[in-house]
Amino acid sequence: MSLTATQRRNAELGLGLLAVIITVGGYILVALSNGPSLPANIWFFLAVLIGLYVVAHLAVRRLAPRADGTLLPLAALLNGIGFVVITRIDRDARNQLAPSQAIWTMVGVAAFIGTLLLVRRVHLLERYRYTFLFLGLFALLAPLAPGLGREINGARLWVRLGPINFQPGELAKVFLVIFLAGYLVDKREVLAAGGRRILGLRVPAARHLGPLVLAWGFSLVVMIREKDLGSSLLFFAVFAVMLYIATERPAFLLAGAGMFVTGAAIGYAIFGHVQERVSVWANPWPVAGGNGYQIVQSLFSFGSGGFAGTGFGLGSPDKIPNASTDFIFAAIGEELGLLGTVAILIAFLLFVGAGFRIALQAQRPFPKLFAAGLTSIIGIQTFVILGGVTRLIPLTGVTLPFISYGGSSLIANFVILALLLRISDESAERAAAPSARAGALARR
Repeated sequence: MSLTATQRRNAELGLGLLAVIITVGGYILVALSNGPSLPANIWFFLAVLIGLYVVAHLAVRRLAPRADGTLLPLAALLNGIGFVVITRIDRDARNQLAPSQAIWTMVGVAAFIGTLLLVRRVHLLERYRYTFLFLGLFALLAPLAPGLGREINGARLWVRLGPINFQPGELAKVFLVIFLAGYLVDKREVLAAGGRRILGLRVPAARHLGPLVLAWGFSLVVMIREKDLGSSLLFFAVFAVMLYIATERPAFLLAGAGMFVTGAAIGYAIFGHVQERVSVWANPWPVAGGNGYQIVQSLFSFGSGGFAGTGFGLGSPDKIPNASTDFIFAAIGEELGLLGTVAILIAFLLFVGAGFRIALQAQRPFPKLFAAGLTSIIGIQTFVILGGVTRLIPLTGVTLPFISYGGSSLIANFVILALLLRISDESAERAAAPSARAGALARR
């Protein structure tokens, strides 16, 4: 039996308060590891944390009352754990990252509420798919503009506007998924049916394969020019998954994988930084004091954490370069151990599962494919960063959704969360409409 809107919101409130309690508990443990007294700002921190969640919850209760009740608490839990870990790393590094992350969280919640206010009907976004294509490509390539783009930590992903650095590629992912969902809904029958037979497979006409080739080309541009393997893999993988979901043809998934491997092989043969990443991934120990230092320290952190971890504030995650961004999962592994990392994985699996459930429940083709694409962003991005940190795949530069330090990523993730809740609310509203009409007829 489906839950009513009030039941969903009440469940969301209860789960969210549990996430807040876990976050506050972690914050207290970090503080006590440095001395016997609690920090003076604990009550202010508690009030802000509860206030942010209550504001977000009230926005959903008012603007999307029938939406799924698990996504917001899961996002609050992941974001809260990330803030606690950043605070703990910040205590040793003294980089003042925690206050910045708190501000970015507030901005992210504001973006979340703003998205719910602006996007009242998701299917209307389909009308502007080519506008979003232009915006997405512009945002993706903006870091390459002379005088505008900035190279940080070897990757040219940043744009500077005055005192603010941000990654436009984070929002580009959302814009491009809007375009891809609209385009694939329009062309899915042609793509699924195919045209001429080549090697026993029906292949669509070349004009319909243009977006696939375009996505392949832009993923190569990102990998080669911006030196970012992670965003390149994420961008093309999301497109391949959406193409497979739209057409239900595994051949497209295999073709997409083949095109990416081909592009990666070309990049490896031509560019030294790609060869360096792959070499360090294959065997980091000979260069453990140089290029392999990060990944080696990450592996030591996981080993030091063991089953239950050293405890908040009792490890040495500050020895890992960029521990608050690319390697925050290693910091969690050291201080929370296998139990903590598995808990994080379960939270992400629940989030992705809820996202795909929303996609399945959507009745219109565009919201269905759009929800699947947004969920794929979170799922694939999580796999790419966790795979790099644990040496399953070559190290990449993407962030762990909701957890890693960074304003651009956090804002984009909150926008994705709001869009998924909007789709869920619309689906529940459409599903309830026939029942309401039947009840009205029965009362006559």
